[in-house]
Amino acid sequence: MTDDTFAWLLVIPRVPSEPSRHRVAVWRELRRMGAVPIASGAWVIPEVPAFTEALAAVRALAEKGGGSVVVLTAGSYEDGGVSSLRDAFVAARTDEWDEFIADCAKFDAEIDREIAKEKFTFGELEEEEQSLERLRRWHRDLSRRNAIPLDAATTAAQRLDEVTEKLAEFSELVYAANLPAAAGHQ
Repeated sequence: MTDDTFAWLLVIPRVPSEPSRHRVAVWRELRRMGAVPIASGAWVIPEVPAFTEALAAVRALAEKGGGSVVVLTAGSYEDGGVSSLRDAFVAARTDEWDEFIADCAKFDAEIDREIAKEKFTFGELEEEEQSLERLRRWHRDLSRRNAIPLDAATTAAQRLDEVTEKLAEFSELVYAANLPAAAGHQ
């Protein structure tokens, strides 16, 4: 999907400042869904189902705190108005993908350290499997809000494939190191 196939929406939550937990809950939900803050109290999202369907949760949280949410279609009054929304959105998504790619590198390095130490235990394997599952969930979340195709998203998918393969290799080492010992105890 290219970004010229959808409109941009401004999301303006209005929630009383006290108690602050309601306002913070709205902000967290906006961030979780992938909305990008563009000004004090104003967020932007592309008008695509992955984002618009999440607005109901934002609205419910705002109403729970005695507030409301206004959603407006964004248009340009001057040249570059809507493109600045797109640029903010792309920058936020790129930052997220870059952080994901960096975490894949950390995971990769962690596996290398365990191999170098020959720490081939089932407990370590389970811990690394949990770390990989966290990366997979994160990748799914980022992919869901990837409304604009980005090179960083392609790189992230490749890195996830690479670390998945690396964990498979580590798994083989763990089983090779432990199965003979387990077989001898039968």
